[in-house]
Amino acid sequence: MFMIPITKSLLMLTTSLYFFLVAIGNIFDYDSNFQFVKHVLLMDTTFPGNKMLWRAINIPLIHHAFYFLIIVWELTAAGLSLVSGIRLFKYRKNDILFHKSVELASLSCTIGMLLWFGAFMTIGGEWFLMWQSNSWNGLSAAARIFLVQGIILLYLNCNLTPIKRP
Repeated sequence: MFMIPITKSLLMLTTSLYFFLVAIGNIFDYDSNFQFVKHVLLMDTTFPGNKMLWRAINIPLIHHAFYFLIIVWELTAAGLSLVSGIRLFKYRKNDILFHKSVELASLSCTIGMLLWFGAFMTIGGEWFLMWQSNSWNGLSAAARIFLVQGIILLYLNCNLTPIKRP
């Protein structure tokens, strides 16, 4: 049972590293993934004759704003994952504080899942019809990351000793 808190801590620290690396890549190689965001918003590689092109956004400032929001979202998930991973390790022998740390870790995973499912799969995939694009389709990567975050979220919340609150 002693190893379970450590494994939960390590998963959150790895989650933090993942989100941090993604954000750093987006910052230092800005144009690579910016092109992805821009083309998804432009909907310029969806099926020919698409009747939903009225949804396309052709305003560069909004493309940059979307991308900036994604980067901030990734950095937020990275920071929360780091703090929760450290707390999970620090409080591994204190049930009450460990539970509070799991709550923060759960929030971090939820924020990550909302990014990949809410922003990428729902907004990008369905609203901007990214699923129709052969060249700018990130749905499988988004689904993979969403599933990993979901599995971590489930693992974080299993095997917890019930805490009686006053």
